[in-house]
Amino acid sequence: MLDFFGDRLPQILFASWQHFSLVVQCLILGTVIAVGIAALVYRSSTFRSIANSVSAVGLTIPSFAFIGLMIAPFGFGVTPAVIVVSFFAALPILRNAVVGLTGIDNSIVESARGIGMSRFRTLLQVELPLAWPVILAGIRVSAQMVMGIAAITAYALGPGLGGFIFSGLSRLGGANALESVATGVIAVIILALVLDVLLIGLGRLTTPRGIRV
Repeated sequence: MLDFFGDRLPQILFASWQHFSLVVQCLILGTVIAVGIAALVYRSSTFRSIANSVSAVGLTIPSFAFIGLMIAPFGFGVTPAVIVVSFFAALPILRNAVVGLTGIDNSIVESARGIGMSRFRTLLQVELPLAWPVILAGIRVSAQMVMGIAAITAYALGPGLGGFIFSGLSRLGGANALESVATGVIAVIILALVLDVLLIGLGRLTTPRGIRV
């Protein structure tokens, strides 16, 4: 295992960077999409129910099947990988964003409107900061989930560590097959832990002090 790792260290580091970059970029994209949708629907109970249902049903879609379906319209490579990872990244964030925005006390919103703030400004400066801890919790859950899903995108020749896993699985019993799979799995776990630590730090930096207290 150590020999395999040492011989392929530059390749492993490059694949790890690709994997981490794919997850972070898709996580940002998924957050923007999910929070945008939540901001549009959270005031309506009907649309809230639809959004929650979509987020729940979406998580039941097998990621391996989804990436396979994306190959037909988009081909192999980065595009289907970004679509699949961003889709699954948005689902937990959407649910938490709706919950966070809905849970804000109406008196706070009415006070903001009473001093002359527009609805958009109230959303941006009052509601989103108050809902941010709940949204961030959804982002952390999403990050751990899509870190593994990103490995599956190697089936469509997506970037990242999935190549080591699929390469090893395709030749189980052969030379270095187990080492290849173990390298991919262990590296994904390490990246997931690193990303979670970074998100915890982001939460401490971006959560208003009054909310933390």
